[in-house]
Amino acid sequence: MPELPEVEITLRGIRPHLQQQCVSNVIIRNANLRWPIPPALPKLLHGQTIRGVRRRAKYLLIAFDRGTLILHLGMSGSLRILAHGTPPQKHDHFDLLLDDGQLLRLRDPR
Repeated sequence: MPELPEVEITLRGIRPHLQQQCVSNVIIRNANLRWPIPPALPKLLHGQTIRGVRRRAKYLLIAFDRGTLILHLGMSGSLRILAHGTPPQKHDHFDLLLDDGQLLRLRDPR
């Protein structure tokens, strides 16, 4: 399980890429994670601007115009900033596509 220092490093790594970015699309490849991803999430986040990224304990919070997305890395999860069009791998469950040509990808082998 990622410990607090790993979560903080993840936060510091993704924050500069996400601040003030607009969500162009959300791709859900596997909604049946420990906490299921709501099917309406792509519609809710489309067009939203990311207003802030912070950490609360081991949770990562991405604040939008209307609401906050709460992420937990679980036992072995990771978040990566990649270019649009980067092919997904087996355990890539969720992509948050941004207007600037990047995406935030959640990978969790468990």
